[in-house]
This record gives sequence, structure tokens and C-alpha cells, in this order.
Amino acid sequence: MARRVSLPAADDLFRPTSPGVRAVPDAVEEPVREEPEKPRKSGASGRIRHDEKMTVYVTSDELMAIEQARLTLRGEHRLAVDRGRLVREAISVVLADLAAHGDDSMLVQRLRDER
Repeated sequence: MARRVSLPAADDLFRPTSPGVRAVPDAVEEPVREEPEKPRKSGASGRIRHDEKMTVYVTSDELMAIEQARLTLRGEHRLAVDRGRLVREAISVVLADLAAHGDDSMLVQRLRDER
């Protein structure tokens, strides 16, 4: 039959030699410094580690068009980019157009035409 052994804590092993001294100090709360929010630069984020994830479903034709664009960028323009970066850049371009042109933006026009 297995027997459990209880181990002593650090304070039990290292007895204080002077009053008020502990082997494991109490946790001290440091004041939290609030850093000013950095202004976001417009444009795609490029090749950085991303903390957020979003899943988007596309049709096979849309996926094929994205792949074709990726291969065109690689073959004709010598730009090796992955699909994620390609999509982030495309989103950035469309959002910049929306911010600049509002009602006349390509996004608004295309979404209105869908109705």
C-alpha cells in the first residue's frame, strides 16, 4: 500500500534566526502603471505575432481566387506572402477606402448592390 508523505513548508525548514525574518517573504503589491494607449497605425499588421483570431468561411471559388492572387504576387511580383497576410492587407485597403470615402467607398457600394 502506498503511503503519502507530507513535506514541510519552506518556513518550517528555514527557521528565522532574527525576529520578523521569513524564508518566503509576503507578496508585495506593486502599483499598476497604466500606459497610455498607443495610437493604432492604419494598415495591415504584416508579419507579427497576432493575439486575436477570427474564422471566416469562404466559398471554394473565393479560396481559389485568394490562392491565385497569392501565386500571382509570388510569380510576377516576387512577393512571398501567406494567405493570412494577403487577407489582412486586403481588409486594410478596404477599411482605409471606407474611412476615406464613406458612402462612396467600394465596400458600401458593393454591399448596397448585394441587396
